[in-house]
Amino acid sequence: MPDPRFFEDLGPVTLSDLAALTGAQLADASTGARQVRAVSVMTGAAADTVTFATDRKFIEQAGMTLAGACFVRSDSVDALPTGCAALVMASPQLGYALAAARLHRPRFVTGEKGVHPTAEIEAQVELGPGVVIGAGAQVGRGTRIGANTVIGPGVAIGRDCEISASVTIGFALIGDRVRILAGARIGEAGFGATAGPKGLVDIPQLGRAILQDGVTIGANSCVDRGAFDDTVMGENTKIDNLVQIGHNVRVGRNCVMAAYTGISGSVTIGDGVQFGGRAGVADHLHVGDGARITAAAGVIKDVPAGETWGGYPARPIRQWMRETAWLARQASRKEGNS
Repeated sequence: MPDPRFFEDLGPVTLSDLAALTGAQLADASTGARQVRAVSVMTGAAADTVTFATDRKFIEQAGMTLAGACFVRSDSVDALPTGCAALVMASPQLGYALAAARLHRPRFVTGEKGVHPTAEIEAQVELGPGVVIGAGAQVGRGTRIGANTVIGPGVAIGRDCEISASVTIGFALIGDRVRILAGARIGEAGFGATAGPKGLVDIPQLGRAILQDGVTIGANSCVDRGAFDDTVMGENTKIDNLVQIGHNVRVGRNCVMAAYTGISGSVTIGDGVQFGGRAGVADHLHVGDGARITAAAGVIKDVPAGETWGGYPARPIRQWMRETAWLARQASRKEGNS
């Protein structure tokens, strides 16, 4: 269930209404009166939620708990657990996206000026001119917030934090002693879309962004909130300027990322990992504890703990250097030499 501090509950809704909204067909018409109140991922499903599966193997491998309903393709209906109603359509992810938008509405700052009456501000907090703090937000003792920064509804910020000017923070939980430099964006929607009959449809991003104690986020960097689970930055991790952290990313403790690093969605990063400038990581990968990724490297497969990788596609550093040296020799050979 999405965090109610950040998302308004618009449910429940009947499966018949969801079918009409999404264009799905109920495999069993007798389930049309069943109500669901939220969307969920397969592994966190409950009897009053609706989920989706794009392939029957995901249902079988994920060990799906009993959901009230599931958007599936016609060839996957028989793989659903007994009692789970099937909403059949060619694009189950589209069904999920439309259902999520119907059942959950993000809470935004709308029309407030200054500090909302329901916000909780502890002693010795310093607010610059033009700061806006939304309903139900919390700011801990000794925190300083720069000019024109916007703190969204429900956001919790710990003690002794430094938040610079023109920062936006929403859908987020921030620990103690966190530094967020000017222009950073925390908790914006992650990048997700699916094809619909009239073009691309945004997939609602229903997770949170969590910055643990001692994290630093550089100027104009972005940490997207999760698609459903959370995006998490581990304790004492330091992020340079102009870094992009995608949705559902989990970064360990004491990591460093130099400018222009880009981490795609659902990547997991261990403790003590180092990224050179302009490094990039493809989605759903794992980078092990203590690994080092050189500047401008492009990672497209898992990196074992403690290894240093470079190049594109990234590979162990010695291999990359040998291949680069060999290629340079080949390119500089004189014609006729072996």
